[in-house]
Amino acid sequence: MEPFYYTKMTKQQQAAYHVIMQGANALADEFQIPRIEIAELYDVFFRLRLDHPEIFWMTGYKYKYYQDSPNLIFVPEYLFDKNKIREHQRAMSSRVEKLARAAKDLSEWEKEKYIHDFICDNVTYDKLKKAYSHEIIGPLGHGVGVCEGIAKSVKVLCDALGIWCMIAVCGNNPEKGIKYRHTWNIVKIGGTYYHLDATFDNTLGKHSAAGQEIRYDYFNLDDKKIFRDHEPLIAPAPVCTNGDHFYYREKKLSFTKEEDVYKRSLQAAKKGRTLTFQWRGGYLTREVLEKLLDLLRKAGEEKQKAARISLNWSQAVIRVSYVEDRGLACVDMEEANEGEKE
Repeated sequence: MEPFYYTKMTKQQQAAYHVIMQGANALADEFQIPRIEIAELYDVFFRLRLDHPEIFWMTGYKYKYYQDSPNLIFVPEYLFDKNKIREHQRAMSSRVEKLARAAKDLSEWEKEKYIHDFICDNVTYDKLKKAYSHEIIGPLGHGVGVCEGIAKSVKVLCDALGIWCMIAVCGNNPEKGIKYRHTWNIVKIGGTYYHLDATFDNTLGKHSAAGQEIRYDYFNLDDKKIFRDHEPLIAPAPVCTNGDHFYYREKKLSFTKEEDVYKRSLQAAKKGRTLTFQWRGGYLTREVLEKLLDLLRKAGEEKQKAARISLNWSQAVIRVSYVEDRGLACVDMEEANEGEKE
């Protein structure tokens, strides 16, 4: 599969891209690339690393040039010494191959879910933001990562399983308290593009009031839904217009009628199970939310249980569990992008 960002470059940028990739794979100390503008060079390097997250050891660069030369001298900066890089290369290659082997016979959608669930089950958000947490070696080698490392790991696994995938990048927004750029993935399943943010689902699942669980609030969203709580993109990406295969819709957990909410919450209260669902019956205004919360509480009261409710307001996803405690029902507001605000 041709790398997405490569296809958006000029011929000269593509030539620089190829030489940088060859030099990085050869672990060269320096090499010449076709001369391009310095701002272009930054973009080529940045986007090459999004296209090829398997090149985890080259994290920066310097450059030199002679006034009349048609070339730049590119000096890569490596995260480890060369012997350590080779050792990590073997470990990462083996790790990716082993993970992919377990899912090779699944459908596209099942492969996507397998990768998503692996991240949610096995990776912890690295609040210290160590250098390797921005690369695949963090999530796949150490079980920790930030959004960049997680999105790169998703892409590497998608590549290994033959799923079209790219890494989307948005800017920060200090006014909203968002200090860092955020990265996630766009995948193509059944010929259609969808947003997949394993980092946000990971955060929601890890901080669940009832203990760890896997969440799917950001599994196959369209543009309209993802940009409810994601900033605008700073690099090109495919348009995602289809929201019909959002996870909760696929699993018939996307409700448009209040009676369906009540009926399913009553079943959850009776069986002592957790119910996570999306509200799709119009905007989730405060008035609508209060009606839904009343129904969830009522279902619990009928079974002599208290409702423990959490809300992802941006995606209109509500999670309710029922406990024997007869105290007042409680409602928690969930924060999916906690790590990006710190």
